[in-house]
Amino acid sequence: MYLLVNILGVAIFILVALAFSKKKREINWRSIAIMVVINLFLAWFLTEFSLGRNMVEGAANGFNWLMSAAYQGIQFMVPAMPKVTELGFFMSVLLPVIMIVPLFDILTYIGILPWIIKWIGRGLSKITGQPKFESFFAVEMMFLGNTEALAVSSLQLKLMKSERNLTLAMMSMSCVTASIIGAYTTMMPGQYILTAIPINIINAIIITSILNPVKVTAEEDTIAEMTGSNSNDLEVSESDGKKEPFFAFLGDSILGAGKLVLIIAANVIAFVALAALIDNILGLANPNLSLENILGVIMFPFAWLMGFNPSDAFELARYMGTKLVTNEFVVMGQVSSTINSFAPHYKAVLTVFVTSFANFSTIGMIIGCFKGIVNKEKNDVIARNVGYMLLSGILVSLLSAGMVGIFVW
Repeated sequence: MYLLVNILGVAIFILVALAFSKKKREINWRSIAIMVVINLFLAWFLTEFSLGRNMVEGAANGFNWLMSAAYQGIQFMVPAMPKVTELGFFMSVLLPVIMIVPLFDILTYIGILPWIIKWIGRGLSKITGQPKFESFFAVEMMFLGNTEALAVSSLQLKLMKSERNLTLAMMSMSCVTASIIGAYTTMMPGQYILTAIPINIINAIIITSILNPVKVTAEEDTIAEMTGSNSNDLEVSESDGKKEPFFAFLGDSILGAGKLVLIIAANVIAFVALAALIDNILGLANPNLSLENILGVIMFPFAWLMGFNPSDAFELARYMGTKLVTNEFVVMGQVSSTINSFAPHYKAVLTVFVTSFANFSTIGMIIGCFKGIVNKEKNDVIARNVGYMLLSGILVSLLSAGMVGIFVW
């Protein structure tokens, strides 16, 4: 019975997107069907098929190996402290990002990541029938993150019509940054983290293609050549076309990684503290009233549609709601010590749902990024569709969790 509810839930999430579609008659259902089949196959292959499981487990072990190398650097700086892995969230989860971000930037600098992004993007466009740049951008987000992918795509954003910019803004709600996957895998089951990432990317295209279908002509279906002096640019070049000196580039990357750690830490501290303050205020009215309980009521129907009994669905709904109003790190911190004792279906669905940047703070980051790139008219289109951005992020997370949940019991 619960499996049938889970399958029904996946269908309902797609129907919700259809209900809010801006142009229902322009939806390319053939492309949508192809992508749904691809994602269901990926969910099965990466969770049920032995080769797929070995692949994601190997990738998870690889990220854990990178984290262990980062721990050596931290241990060198604080040798008097106990094992780094026992030092809590900031030391064991966030500080390793200072090594891993520059590693991915180096792969960008020497051209490996741009090559991978370009060819996977082209392949995705051919298979799904989606516009070239939207497919390219989806893969770009998988490695660089949302604001970074938008920044290196600035020329394309300026050339594209505002409806396509909105599609990219909506897609930007559903990614993660490859450089912080290692932090995720220290807190949650790595195999489901790495299963969620490609499935999220394709589901982001599915949901945005339903919510905001845009006709792209052959003349518009191009990818602009992008260069710039920013160290995150795919071409990593200066105005004269030459690369920035490697060690200057590396220094900027390390500095940027340090800023990223502080930004994440500040957000987690602020959101946890604000949530506690809200709970204290609500408690004055009723001791049983809390932010988690309110969010649990709101998200309960969606959690139940992923195949849970009412008790588990309410608990899952509380985690889902908390993630949306705070961020994924807050929920990961709440469950990291107990998640391995959860039932397989619960463990898989929760892990996949929280593996994205879909939350309220991400909206501000995306709008700010567009404001610095495109003109006021295009930026106003993004700002007027904040609700669609949030809806897109929620539906992608639900659809990905529901698809993986079908195959894990």
